Amino acid sequence: MGPQPHGHVTLAQVATRAGVSAQSVSNALNNPERVAAATRERILAAVAELGYEPNLSARALRNRSSSLIAVKMRPARPDKASLLMDDFLYVLNAAAVDAGYHLILCHAEDGSAGEIKAYRDLLKKTSVDAFILAETHRNDDRVAALRSWGVPFASFGRSWDGDDGLAWVDVDGRAGTRAATEHVAAQGHRRIGHIGWGAESELGQDRRDGWLEACRERELETDLQAAVVDSLDAGRQAAHRMLDASRPATALVCASDTLALGVMRALHERGLRPGADVAITGYDDSPTAALVSPGLTTLRQPIDEVGRQLIQIVDNLMAGDLRQPAYALPQHVLLEPELIVRASSLPGPRTPVR
Repeated sequence: MGPQPHGHVTLAQVATRAGVSAQSVSNALNNPERVAAATRERILAAVAELGYEPNLSARALRNRSSSLIAVKMRPARPDKASLLMDDFLYVLNAAAVDAGYHLILCHAEDGSAGEIKAYRDLLKKTSVDAFILAETHRNDDRVAALRSWGVPFASFGRSWDGDDGLAWVDVDGRAGTRAATEHVAAQGHRRIGHIGWGAESELGQDRRDGWLEACRERELETDLQAAVVDSLDAGRQAAHRMLDASRPATALVCASDTLALGVMRALHERGLRPGADVAITGYDDSPTAALVSPGLTTLRQPIDEVGRQLIQIVDNLMAGDLRQPAYALPQHVLLEPELIVRASSLPGPRTPVR
């Protein structure tokens, strides 16, 4: 007997083929430690031969589980270069499917209150197993709300309050801008400015700190810094101010590709060349970074690994087995970005270097 069409193979048929009880087949698939190794191998061989696929819907009913993980969706901004959150949703969905889950996208009004309302409505109308948050901040009301409801969740973004109980995966922005600053310093730059975000952005402060640490270790001045909104024009205006200083910047480390592209526009308006005259680095490795001329040196976040780790953590939280050796995955995962060197930070040929 070969595989059955349309997946119409029952657990009983697998049991008959393997010469065991239906309960033994169920144990082999769901509780393998209860079945002798030789028996389990025989059952798995029958599963593969017949093309048996477990009835996930029936399992969900038994376990009171929907296999749905909710995540907020937000529209892309036309004035921003990065498509990071679009990429994040794609890789998160792929990781979820690989683990046997599906994402359900949640639309919410701006602000924590709107997002909390959307989550509450979703829980009332849909059987959601868990949530994944993004863009965490201090005194994050979303965290308190989900805890009060007893819903498993993890976040893309660490706890900026030092909350050890929050499960998160994040990318080390401080290490990233530190690497970018060290890179331009190695090209001989001494007047290295930083264009980042305001004090209300914990992520922006983290990235600024990397630049600050690298400059201080090299005894470089840190007077050239700007905190602006994340837009092309804000980056452009900040660059003009730093280039008009009595001792102008020769390199600019930016907290985003959007700001860095604004800097490139300012250089163009002055007849200056990125790399050859003023070194520029961005952050996020947006699609535009590789397409502009010269190519933009930037930091690439390991989004594939972020998605995989988040789904693994949520899966473990739902299983309630984080304390078991088989699930020894840290609840706090900090990943390092990769510096992608292109011509905007190099004084020599315009050929991209990786």
